[in-house]
Amino acid sequence: MSVTTSTSAWPPKGNREGFRFGRESSAARTAGDSDSEWSVDWVLERTGADRARGVPLLAFGYAALCALSLWVASAWWGHGPQVVVPIAWVELMGVGALGWALARHAFDRECIALRGNRLTVERASGAHVERVEFLPEWVRVEPETGDRSLIELSGQGRRIAVGRFVAPEQRRQLAEELRWALRRWQQGSPRPASM
Repeated sequence: MSVTTSTSAWPPKGNREGFRFGRESSAARTAGDSDSEWSVDWVLERTGADRARGVPLLAFGYAALCALSLWVASAWWGHGPQVVVPIAWVELMGVGALGWALARHAFDRECIALRGNRLTVERASGAHVERVEFLPEWVRVEPETGDRSLIELSGQGRRIAVGRFVAPEQRRQLAEELRWALRRWQQGSPRPASM
């Protein structure tokens, strides 16, 4: 068994749920239900006011830019310099490619789930999704290089780095949360932290 431990107490005082980044299953909080399966899910994603509204706003802004640029290019076309229209098209294709790249990564995220006898990590970046499963008793939680670096989960010859969407100064807390959940899982049928 190989889980890196820490001396810090968990959950922190004042945190009623016991997790800052993760969510325990509601079944685990049901009093007297000894058959319910305890689980924890972490969903780490890009920050932003509202990513779902951001993509349509980006598309609307691009359409407005296209209309304005083509209107100005047409006006210049009528006055003689006909090279302006092809330059406008090249400019709009470049801005469109940049917008496509931004929209494609607007919903990047990392999902970590400790359920049953598996710790599953899914990392989505654009259209690419990487999924790694571990047996929880063999998982090591360590920083890649230092306290503020990405968190490396490794075990059974597999490894994956998480924490891209967590501020560097908060990654240590995420690592502590993962370690604490793995320790609770090892205790058998874990119960929620004191509320």
